[in-house]
Amino acid sequence: MTPGNGRPWLPVALLLLQVPGCSSLSGPNSTMGTVGGSLSVQCRYKEKFRETAKYWCKTPCLRDIVVTKEADREVRTGRVSIRDHRADLTFTVTLENLTEDDAGTYRCGMDTSGLPGYMIDLTFRVVVSVSPGELCTPLPHRPDMCFSLSPNIYFLLLVFLEVPVLLSMLSAVLWVNRPQGPWVEVDSAG
Repeated sequence: MTPGNGRPWLPVALLLLQVPGCSSLSGPNSTMGTVGGSLSVQCRYKEKFRETAKYWCKTPCLRDIVVTKEADREVRTGRVSIRDHRADLTFTVTLENLTEDDAGTYRCGMDTSGLPGYMIDLTFRVVVSVSPGELCTPLPHRPDMCFSLSPNIYFLLLVFLEVPVLLSMLSAVLWVNRPQGPWVEVDSAG
């Protein structure tokens, strides 16, 4: 089979499957968290990379955000940690206290520079999305704490609590200001 220019593409595609490290690292394509929350990304690797340093970077990956060394099991840099679970051939990256600036494209990576046959590091792309946090209502007796209500709860509170209270108040105002009907005076003297 050949593409439009007449070159055979199947041999090239099959050759790519034989490139060392091809599909040696995998993980989710995307993940999502909320502002103030945390999220974790788990990347899976092959047995031969058990002792290889793992890292996490934000593209264009000019520097690693967090990286393990061969002997490290867990490393933390600021709000980001990476933990290598060598028993199950995965490493987990956790981002804490998320901000909207944390959204973007990241890479799970392995430093294969010291391994024969690898000219570039193995990486896997992960798109991170960060949504605004849930609505937070401060507690009256503890302003430093809050409880979260979803928009559906706000709607229900409006319909079943606030609307009846407003209607009751309106009824009271109308009753107090109702027009006074004509009074018929009764003569008791007569």
